[in-house]
Formats: sequence, C-alpha cells, structure tokens
Amino acid sequence: MSDTSADAADSGNPEHQEGGKYSVKGKEYTRDTRYITTRVTADGRDGFPVEAGRYRLVAARACPWANRSIIVRRLLGLEDAISLGLPGPTHDERSWTFDLDPGGRDPVLGIERLQEAYFKRDPEYPRGITVPAIVDTTTGAVVTNDFAQITLDLSTEWRAHHRDGAPDLVPQRHRDEVDEVNQRVFTEVNNGVYRCGFAGTQEAYDDAYARLWTALDWLEDRLGGQRYLVGDTITEADVRLFTTLVRFDAVYHGHFKCNRNKLAEMPALWAYARDLFQTPGFGDTVDFTQIKQHYYVVHSDINPSGIVPGGPDLSGWVTPHGREALGGRPFGDGTPPGPVHDGERVDPAHTPLR
Repeated sequence: MSDTSADAADSGNPEHQEGGKYSVKGKEYTRDTRYITTRVTADGRDGFPVEAGRYRLVAARACPWANRSIIVRRLLGLEDAISLGLPGPTHDERSWTFDLDPGGRDPVLGIERLQEAYFKRDPEYPRGITVPAIVDTTTGAVVTNDFAQITLDLSTEWRAHHRDGAPDLVPQRHRDEVDEVNQRVFTEVNNGVYRCGFAGTQEAYDDAYARLWTALDWLEDRLGGQRYLVGDTITEADVRLFTTLVRFDAVYHGHFKCNRNKLAEMPALWAYARDLFQTPGFGDTVDFTQIKQHYYVVHSDINPSGIVPGGPDLSGWVTPHGREALGGRPFGDGTPPGPVHDGERVDPAHTPLR
C-alpha cells in the first residue's frame, strides 16, 4: 500500500491529513503508509518508555483512524495514563488545529497546530500532519503517528496501566486470525471507501466499488452467524471495522459514492454496528456532526460547495439489535468501561446517545 511517488511527500493538500496521506496518481487512490514508526514500549527500547502522564494522544473525533485510538484508550481505561488532545473536525493545508480549545491552543501542549509537534520532532518533516499522533509532553515532539501500531501497543505495552476488568483486544489464541481479518478489512473496507471516493477514472472507481462490496458481502455473511469478527469477544478487529461502519451512511454512501445500498439495508452488518455502538466505549466516542463537517468541508475537490447535509436520521443507532441471541461476551472475563471522563464527553446534540 505504500506510495513512493513525489506527490505522496507533498503535504500541501488538505486531504493528506487523515490517518495517512494519499496520492491519486494516474487513476487510482493510494494511501501513503510511511509513518513515524518509533514506539512507546514497556522496555523503552526506542527511547520512549511507558510512563503514565508523559504522553498525549492527539486524535480528532472526525477521523476514523484516530477514532479507533480513542475507543481503545477508553476500553482499556487508559484515560488517567495518557491524556487526550482533540483537534477540531476541519483543517487547512498545513495541519489539524485546536480550534475547539479556549484560545485555539491545546491546553497541555500549548500549540495551535499539530504541525508544531511534528516540526519539533523534525523541522523539515516532509509528509502529512496526521492523526492520531502520540506526543511526548516533556519535549512537545511527536513520538509516533503509526495508527495501526498505536492501538496494538496500547493493548500490549501499556498493560500495567490498564483498568481492572480491561478486555484483551488482541488475545494471543486468536492473534493470527485477528491479523488476517484486520488486513482484509483495512485494504478492502477501511481504505476501500477512500479508494471509491478518490478514484481518478471511471475504471478505477468501478474496480474499487466492486472490491468494497465484495468485502462487505463477505462480512455480512461472516457476521450472520457470530456476534463478533473473531472469537466470542470484542477484539481489535471489531474496533477497526466499526469506525468505518459508523461513518458509512452519514458520509461514505453519498460523499464517496459507495451507494449500492446503505449499511442500514444490510441486516447482519447493521445489527452488528448497532450492537457495538450501544456498547460503552464505542458510540460514546462518536461525534456525527464533526464527522460530517470533516468530510464535506475538507474534501473540497469532492464537495466544492462545502455544504454539510442535514441527514441522515440517527435514531436507528439506538434501536434494539438482537445480537445477544448469538451469544458472545463483549468484554470476555472483564467488565465495561465506566462513565466517560469529564471533558471528553461528546456533545449530546451530536449523537443519538443521550
């Protein structure tokens, strides 16, 4: 999936800021997956040891790649160990900005733009200023923006700081299957909707559209007989799929032309998505207003008017899903996370959860 073209190193396009830059070179969308791969680990082998209070997770609610890190942090109870910085839903060609905070500055890092933390790491940083990013508060510099590794490390390297009853999101007995499912979901679904939305030709779009719906039909069949993607508990695989599904009808169906049918018209996937949405740690991190503002405003090449649609109706997200009949134990031998921390609650007007 890596793009080594010169275009991929140009951070001037505002669409290059969401979970990894992309290039539409020729006809096909390609995501640049070259990240800062430094890791925060228990043994500190990269120079950044796990340490409660030292790091800040900067993750916009609007971005699906960042949303998954917010979910995992909450499921594992890492709120007191890793603080959360929340940029607003839109950004310009330079960077995500902290326009939701008083004075337009992150209250911990003291910066207006996430770009400042990247430039503290590398004054000539050449790629997109992406979220999620983990920032070292002792230096103000980004440690990593490798979104896939970030959540895996939260589950494995930060175990000493997990809450009592935290679920095992990467169970060793299912690790190979989780990795296999994650790979297909990433290439065909998480990234597949973008491949449709930013296709440069009809041929590229038709190919992307077929691939996306082949994968969604596979998931519909898989989830028709089991409550979760792997095993009988929530895993990393469910987190990764959820953040695309929760945006599907609100954005991808129309904005990205993924319109064979709506998620709400796929019985198993729709029930599965509602099941997760109603599970503490999932829906309570989702801000539909910010999601729509991000895609419809920032993607000016797709939506030059900048008009944000009023729909869809969100009330269906809190209707009964019936997935309990399939069995399963959402948190395994653990427990649900407690109430959302003060200062991290989604605006009640932006979600059907009240």
